[in-house]
Amino acid sequence: MITVYSEDHKLHHGRAELIDGQLKPPVEKPERAEMILRSVQEVGLGEVIPPEDFGLEPILRAHSPEFVTFLQTAYGEWAEIFGERDALPLNWAVRGFTPKIPKTVEGKLSYYSFDAATPITAGTWQAATSSANVALTGQRLISSGEPAAFALCRPPGHHAAADLYGGYCFLNNAAIAAQAFAEEGKHVALLDVDYHHGNGTQSIFHGRSDIFYISLHADPAYDYPYFSGYADERGVGEGEGFNLNLPLPLGTDWGDYKKALQTALMRIENFAPDVLLVSLGVDSFVDDPISSFTLQAQDFSELGARSASLGLPTLFVMEGGYAVKTLGKNVTNVLTGFENK
Repeated sequence: MITVYSEDHKLHHGRAELIDGQLKPPVEKPERAEMILRSVQEVGLGEVIPPEDFGLEPILRAHSPEFVTFLQTAYGEWAEIFGERDALPLNWAVRGFTPKIPKTVEGKLSYYSFDAATPITAGTWQAATSSANVALTGQRLISSGEPAAFALCRPPGHHAAADLYGGYCFLNNAAIAAQAFAEEGKHVALLDVDYHHGNGTQSIFHGRSDIFYISLHADPAYDYPYFSGYADERGVGEGEGFNLNLPLPLGTDWGDYKKALQTALMRIENFAPDVLLVSLGVDSFVDDPISSFTLQAQDFSELGARSASLGLPTLFVMEGGYAVKTLGKNVTNVLTGFENK
């Protein structure tokens, strides 16, 4: 299995984030991708290649032009006023307020974000666009005949909506790749196994019938992102019935998780897609510092094997997972489990 990886991810490195009401060292950090790459090389998964540059066009098919311009310019505007430090929002738009885009960078940060844990740094734009190119290169590999590929994306993407960033995500790598598949006439099953619901991915495809979004995640009544991911969110308009949320209780172990996974795989089989895209988060691991499921390392091997049982060309796009010491092993367990099925 070919892995696509870019060193540009290191350009995005926040100094701190708000966790449990306190400023702490960030859990989303460059070491995450480095540990995964090391494990990929240690298990001999396959060739590691750099991404191609696809320009802005495929990004603009998933994100609004105004939002993309904001991400390009936000840090420069911020640094002119506040100096060389992380750019963070000051407040957020409230329902019922006039939804107009402010003129100042402070206002735009608040308008385009939905949490205080996702700093924009001097290198964020380059890291985010490289991450999107990693996913698009993986997409091209699959479309060129590779049976499977791994896009080692960082920053992650599944919380980013068409015009919102948050949850450590700026550009929605999986959505950008899925859209590229769709433009080739392919029907896509997008299976999100990150611990947190992919609110951004859902919102981008909520009205579509050619991209079936399925997510296994913590019950949003009790965990991030709180305001999406409920079972009654089934899609709208043409997309009704093409969005499947499988929220699970805090503390879920593999026994219950695999039942939900089997439900997801059966629905994917019924959809009969041309390609499977997996938003691969391994923050369902028992020792993950910001999550509350109890999956063990060996469970990820079975997750990979069960995904392979669909017999579909498959692109894995890296999302979350923050237990850094075991992160690489958990990720490669999924990938080797898939390969060895």
